[in-house]
Formats: sequence, structure tokens, C-alpha cells
Amino acid sequence: MSNVVSYEDILPVVPGDRSGPRVAVLVSLNFPDLTDSVAELIRRFTRNALQELDNRGCDWALTDTSAALPTVDSVLDADALLILGGGDVDSEMYGVAGPAPHEYGVDRVADEFSVDVIRQAVGQGIPVLGICRGSQLLNVAFGGTLIPDIENFALHRGAHHDQLFVDEVISVEPGTRLHAVLGCDSLVVRTGHHQAVAEVAPDLRVAAVAADGVVEGIEHAHSWALGVQWHPEDDHGPSDARHALFGAFVAQAELNRPVHS
Repeated sequence: MSNVVSYEDILPVVPGDRSGPRVAVLVSLNFPDLTDSVAELIRRFTRNALQELDNRGCDWALTDTSAALPTVDSVLDADALLILGGGDVDSEMYGVAGPAPHEYGVDRVADEFSVDVIRQAVGQGIPVLGICRGSQLLNVAFGGTLIPDIENFALHRGAHHDQLFVDEVISVEPGTRLHAVLGCDSLVVRTGHHQAVAEVAPDLRVAAVAADGVVEGIEHAHSWALGVQWHPEDDHGPSDARHALFGAFVAQAELNRPVHS
């Protein structure tokens, strides 16, 4: 299969009625260094995320941040913002000079655009859900930093490319918005990451951690903006957290709908 991801590749298998809240989706379909196997992950994960939106009747609009970019205002003509995974965030954006170890798929233009969209979305009270790269961008957008390369990575990803994703147990912080959404103190999630949040941005707080203390979830202290380091949209992993996260996210979009409609 080609390592070029097309729009048709990521369309939901079962289309929804698209009569619900408008959701802006940011994802880089064809970021630098894309391999055949990673392209297939982008197809599957993006399709699954969009299927979750379609299942809930969302009128989503996808912006491919690896292609020509629209205006931020046009993206945010929406009731909610979803930022999906992809390549690494440019390390210079969080204070690390030069390429970070094993840095992959960096696209500074896409990073800066996404950060601008996130900041303006939160500023306008638009609900935000960031997944993997999306969670990292949320943290960087508000002044946080990232771990450029997790040295002891066994809990967070496989050692080889063909077994990149692993099941990981995370703890959810009591009293957080994420805890209210998931309704549990711990759960098994599907992860495959070599970077993670380091210093949490001043406006954010830790919402979930791995057994080794690595941050697996963050949230804005005052606005409905969540970031999860794992991949709830991976259909090879547990489905309960996926349904809970997307359900809560779409419910917030619905609540926000009268503001924009």
C-alpha cells in the first residue's frame, strides 16, 4: 500500500447523519518521513476517530495540517476541536535546541498553526480534545514542555516498529475532569509513544499518570480542554474509554452549539 494518505482513505465506514454539532478536526495526514506502516496507522486511527464522531451525528470538518492551511477563524467556525496524533512536535518550540533524540515527522508550520488554533479555541470557550500529539500540542500551546525521548520506554511503547503499541495501566487523578469522564481511578489504555508531557503548562494540570510517573493525561484548569497521551481511537485496544471520551467530548460540543449556531 502507498505511504500517501488520501482523504478517501480516512472516511468512516458507516457514515452518520451529520446533523449534530460541528467538530473541527486537525490531523497531519502526510507528515515528513511517513512510512507505509505509519501511514496505515494514520488511516486506521483517523478513520476510527471520525467514525466515533459520525456515530454521534457530528458534522465534522477535517483540516489536513500537512497540506495548504486555511485561516484559523475558518477552522474555529465549530462547536468543538479535536486534534489527532502524528509526528513529533518541533523540539525548539519547547526550548530544546536542535533535533531531539529519535525526532520524527517534524513539521514546524503544522505545529505553529495547530498551537494557534488551540490557543484561540480555548480562548473562545470551544471544547478541545487532544490525542497523543494533540495532547502534547495542548501543553506546548500554553507554555509547557515535553520529554524529547523517554529513556525507559518499555511501559509506553514496544521495542520494534511492528509491535509499537502496548497495553499500559494508567492512574487517573481524583477530582479531575478526566476522572469524571472516565469514572474510574485506573484503566488499561493503548499506547505507543516516545515523548510525553514534561513540565505541565501553568494553565493546565495533570489528569493521569503512568506507573513510572510519566504524564498520560492533562486538562485545562478552567476550560473544557483535555489531552490524553494514549490512543483511545485504536480499535485494537479497550473500547470503554474511547466511548466515554468521545461521548463526553461530543456532549460538550452539543452544549456549546447554541453559541455558534
